[in-house]
Amino acid sequence: MKMIKAVNITKRFDRLTAVNNVSLQVDKGQIFGLLGPNAAGKTTVIRMLCGIIECDEGEISLNDKNIKKAKTDFGYVAQHFGQYEDLSVRENLQFYAQMYNVTDEQRLQSLLDRYELTKFRDNLAGTLSGGYKRRLALACALAHEPEILFLDEPTAGIDPLTRKLLWDDFYRLSTEGKTLFVTTHYMEEAQRCHQLAFLSAGEKVAEGTPETIKHALNNAIVYSTNIPYIPKLRDALIQMKGMMLVNQFGNELRLVVTSQITQTELESIIHSVTGKPVPLQVSEPNLEDVFIALTQKEIDSPC
Repeated sequence: MKMIKAVNITKRFDRLTAVNNVSLQVDKGQIFGLLGPNAAGKTTVIRMLCGIIECDEGEISLNDKNIKKAKTDFGYVAQHFGQYEDLSVRENLQFYAQMYNVTDEQRLQSLLDRYELTKFRDNLAGTLSGGYKRRLALACALAHEPEILFLDEPTAGIDPLTRKLLWDDFYRLSTEGKTLFVTTHYMEEAQRCHQLAFLSAGEKVAEGTPETIKHALNNAIVYSTNIPYIPKLRDALIQMKGMMLVNQFGNELRLVVTSQITQTELESIIHSVTGKPVPLQVSEPNLEDVFIALTQKEIDSPC
């Protein structure tokens, strides 16, 4: 069952087209990841899907309903903490629950327990750490038992351990039948999703599972070798016609090229800069290779 359907949605702000003709479909129980650089249109997409803003073109349905009729079917966790900092943890949860006529105290207590908030129930929300603020936001979004959960960069700015714990919970929510729509910057989180889509300058440039999306570069070839970062070498490589990506990971250099560049040519350039032969190996593309290669023009553009 398709829980989220967006068909050719477009959003303009004055002369800027923030989202251009994007279509997405998400099955029940899936964790769907939407990735893109800053200003790619991710938050605009999620705000349209939630009905916070209207799309200028296209159609959206949630749980086979239009957005206005689906308000009780989804929960939303904003990119920035949106709860009331001068209310206690318990008061925040009660407030959001009452918006949906939920008064079951046992239900609310179960959420406090699930997200380890019981010990903070009488603390002001504004005094919580970043990780516990995320937990409170999740608890509030789940107060009315929604079928769909929209999460706009839910782990931004929190430590790796808390991020891992939250993702464990996302999987648990998925197995409980909930559908999760997540925006993120992290490649490690993208790998955790069942389905992905990449946005660049408001347009969808790739879509698929984490494994199939690795082949979105079509006939491009990825080479790798162990060599430290050399600015002169990088400058020489990026000037080659057909070079799609020069990416350094510690002492590993990764190159994504079109078929017009041969391995011999690349090795010759490296030799001319380093003064010694450096063999290249053909490598499998990873998600970061694909993501940066497809969105690099937007990333490199001035702020």
